[in-house]
Amino acid sequence: MERDFDNDPEKFELRQIASRKVVKLRSFYIHAIVYSVALILFTLKHYFGLPLNAFPTRYLNSFVMVIWSTAFLVSAVDIFASFKIFGEEWEERKLKSILEKKNKKQKWE
Repeated sequence: MERDFDNDPEKFELRQIASRKVVKLRSFYIHAIVYSVALILFTLKHYFGLPLNAFPTRYLNSFVMVIWSTAFLVSAVDIFASFKIFGEEWEERKLKSILEKKNKKQKWE
């Protein structure tokens, strides 16, 4: 299976794109878990009055949560909306276009 990627640059490039998507999704899911835990701690601290004054929870205030929520939403839109807007068909067309340009450039060299 690996030998197919060595001989076919298009398949290799598609695999690279897919692996980058997987890395982005993995980091988004980790971010979602950490954000969820922080949101729960923030809610417990500010709305239920739990005395959570240890190092990381000491700095969970409304300003930090607004900034973090905005960053999380932008990250979610970037990942999921870009997959819909720039889907697999667009990626394949763009990849073929790039490879054709590269092949034409190599013919002239």
